[in-house]
Amino acid sequence: MSNPTPKDIWQGFHWSFFINVQGLIISLSRFEAQLVLGNLLAAETELACATDLMLASGASMELAGSFSHIQYDQIVRPTMTQPQVRSANFSGLMSWEHAALMQIWKRLRPIFENLPVELQAQHQAFIQAYLSLSKSHRAVCEKFGGSEGGSLRFNQSCAVDTLDKFNQSRRGLIDPKYQVAKS
Repeated sequence: MSNPTPKDIWQGFHWSFFINVQGLIISLSRFEAQLVLGNLLAAETELACATDLMLASGASMELAGSFSHIQYDQIVRPTMTQPQVRSANFSGLMSWEHAALMQIWKRLRPIFENLPVELQAQHQAFIQAYLSLSKSHRAVCEKFGGSEGGSLRFNQSCAVDTLDKFNQSRRGLIDPKYQVAKS
């Protein structure tokens, strides 16, 4: 068996990332349902599962970038531009998974803001897992030139700066009181 190409690595670990996000959506939906039922133990189990899936998403993101900047520029990035894709501003933001996750995070924001004491430790672990994921995403973006230029979608601004703004607003959904310090 031959070694995977940079394109294979990029695509394969992004598929893995999106599978983890799909699981995260399911787990957070189940977390919400268990809270409504008042079943805190089951809600804690679902939030722990969501935490693990968030960590797995971060690992997938890191592994997606396990090749050189030159290989990204010459082999991978062109596969995400026209005519290989329909959109001139291709982005993971366009996925249904992203939209569904943002919807559930927005719905959960007031719940996260007023969680029962019994769930607060697991919630903090969930936030730390998000911070780990966002750090991994930023590192891959930076590795492939995101601190010098724009992304495919936001070409006019610094990609890591845009990513930092997104991360801050998303963090506000899951950590409305900003109780967990960045590490």
